[in-house]
Amino acid sequence: MPSNETAAVLTTSKPRAAAEGALLDAAEQLLVESGHAAVTTRRLAQEAGVNHGLVHYYFGSMEELFLQVLERFTERLIARQRAMYASPAPYAEKWREAMAYLDQDRPYQKIWWELQAMAWNRPEFRERVAKVLAAWSDAMRDAVAEALARYGLEDGDLSTEAWVTLIVTMNEGIILERLSGITRGHAELLAGIDRWLASMEERAGRKTVQGRRAGRRRPRGGDHAGA
Repeated sequence: MPSNETAAVLTTSKPRAAAEGALLDAAEQLLVESGHAAVTTRRLAQEAGVNHGLVHYYFGSMEELFLQVLERFTERLIARQRAMYASPAPYAEKWREAMAYLDQDRPYQKIWWELQAMAWNRPEFRERVAKVLAAWSDAMRDAVAEALARYGLEDGDLSTEAWVTLIVTMNEGIILERLSGITRGHAELLAGIDRWLASMEERAGRKTVQGRRAGRRRPRGGDHAGA
């Protein structure tokens, strides 16, 4: 049972669902603006328009609240990514769209790295952070596998999982450096990858056309002599 003080807080505050949503929204904004170390319970509650006693009553700790912010934000973006990767567009176009999101998603990226850093010294949070990274890998895996097959790379030295890890790790490095104001070599790297993907797509397209032409030239069964 809640204490008399807590009961008073609950009866004078927004309904629980609304209060939790307000706290998550406020925490998301403050994490982007100031970072987790600067977010106090009172500042968060003031931003959310609720009593500060609700922060720990609903979430147990500020860290749990921050992790839920990250997970909620991730769910929104992963839904967008899955829709993008499920489109019939060539992989090269999906890659360009993903790289554009890499520029647009700076607020999310700041929260992502803020909470990764928080988990460095809090082992109990590492599993939650790892699940977020796994969600990004899972969202792209099928599209990467299809691209490898289309480009004739599925039997190469790198497996699908290795390619996914390479892409995610590269993006993680770019994000971290950008958050620190470092951009050296990024444009050149991304432009080179874009050219390579364009060349792979062009080659795959030529093979598809050649295969169709060969299929049209192949005689049908029963048309050859002696049939």
